[in-house]
Amino acid sequence: MSVTSPSSAQQLPADWRDLFALTKPRVMSLVIFTGLCGLLAAPERIHPVLAFTAILCIAMGAGGAAALNQWWEADLDAGMKRTANRPLPQGRLDRTTARDFGGVLCAASVFLMGFAISWLAAAILALSIAYYAVVYTMWLKPRTPQNIVIGGGAGAFPPLIGWVAATGHITLMPVVLFAIIFMWTPPHFWALALFVKSDYAKVGIPMMPVVAGEKSTRRQILAYAVLLLPLSVVPWWIGGTHGVYGISAIVLSTLFLALSVRVGLREKDGPEDTMKPEKQLFAYSVIYLFALFAALVVDRFVVI
Repeated sequence: MSVTSPSSAQQLPADWRDLFALTKPRVMSLVIFTGLCGLLAAPERIHPVLAFTAILCIAMGAGGAAALNQWWEADLDAGMKRTANRPLPQGRLDRTTARDFGGVLCAASVFLMGFAISWLAAAILALSIAYYAVVYTMWLKPRTPQNIVIGGGAGAFPPLIGWVAATGHITLMPVVLFAIIFMWTPPHFWALALFVKSDYAKVGIPMMPVVAGEKSTRRQILAYAVLLLPLSVVPWWIGGTHGVYGISAIVLSTLFLALSVRVGLREKDGPEDTMKPEKQLFAYSVIYLFALFAALVVDRFVVI
């Protein structure tokens, strides 16, 4: 079933780029990167072909889950300015194709991970897919303003999966990496939600700024940023990393906190197009996670 008129679908025929867009490439790039960093930071090495296979499985699982997300939310995406140009709202793909494409990618990623790497890594990958596509997309997101808080686990799995793919077991270190992304997720997404609040309100998604208001959301962003700073340094404190990571974590997280203070202490609501601090925090939050996990990998090979 198309979500737009047949004429629109004829004017904009589907091609491989539309299927690729279903995988949310920009989001997937962060997933792939943190998964790769978890694999490279692990104390054990695996064959490069197997390492590539593990990262490919993480990418396929993330892309498949994203496609299922867009299949389920096609009508919501059509009502939001930020997502209205996606393939399904534009009628370039039908929903059945998106569902089948996502399902095949997810299933293939789990079975390939299991047969080629380990069934423990495959089980965690399957859990991450189910968490995002079912728990977050279908259950949490339309029902509670805590959707991002609880659903943050969906995006926190990749470094854990990468680590387990390399070592075959779970230790404290990858659990801490999971916790860092889990704690990073609310301020990251709430910063975005503040300046696209009207989009979420229009389609009835109970994001925190819509339900609790901007002031409360800003305070919670600040609270999570305060907690993130010491948590980000835990890998160094427990002896899982060296000074390269530890110093980088302190500097990066302090800047994250400083930007969050600017957002958290704003007293007045304002138009979405005037939310410069919120936009700066959102942009930096992406850079932050890339830089933090890059430091984790550099630390693995450089000791100070």
